[in-house]
Amino acid sequence: MKFLTLLIASMLMMASSAKAEIEIYGFDKVHTQIIFFVSHLGFSISEGEFHDFDGTIEFNRHEPEKSKVEVVIQTSSIDMDDQKWDDHMKNEDFFNVEKFPTMTFKSTGVEVTGEKTAKITGNLTILETTKPVVLDATFINAGKHPFGEKYAAGFSATTKIKRSDFGMNYGLPNIGDDVDIRIEVEAIRRNGEVVNN
Repeated sequence: MKFLTLLIASMLMMASSAKAEIEIYGFDKVHTQIIFFVSHLGFSISEGEFHDFDGTIEFNRHEPEKSKVEVVIQTSSIDMDDQKWDDHMKNEDFFNVEKFPTMTFKSTGVEVTGEKTAKITGNLTILETTKPVVLDATFINAGKHPFGEKYAAGFSATTKIKRSDFGMNYGLPNIGDDVDIRIEVEAIRRNGEVVNN
């Protein structure tokens, strides 16, 4: 009887541990970059970046297909390294930031493609138009931060969209329709935050 009691207790502890596999991360904004590239008049590839964003990563390292990502980007934080250009990108021709202050990405599924790679499918919303996109993602590393007691994880992701799919048609075709997006993430685990499977 005592053995049976110990066995049941052990199984319950294992089940409880299994439910706590999903780690919740927030972005380390200083060391996270959301960058895009687009053709400018067919002569060069111009680069822009968004500096203000927030969101969470629910990372399940044992069952990564159960992981989730949500990001909210403040469109007014766009930076093209030129004030006049920034102002143009913020007006009605492009992001129309007064009417549409945010754009969002919310994952809907994860397909594991390798030991450290996956395709993250999700819904991207720009100018209130939502389209499915696929991020090619790579898990870089996770572990105790070398400075302090924080626990950090790193990821990279890339995708390509057509801005015209979201109703952003100004300047076509001189300003490219294809937009390459690159995301470099350093995230910090939020102590004590887990969700049950």
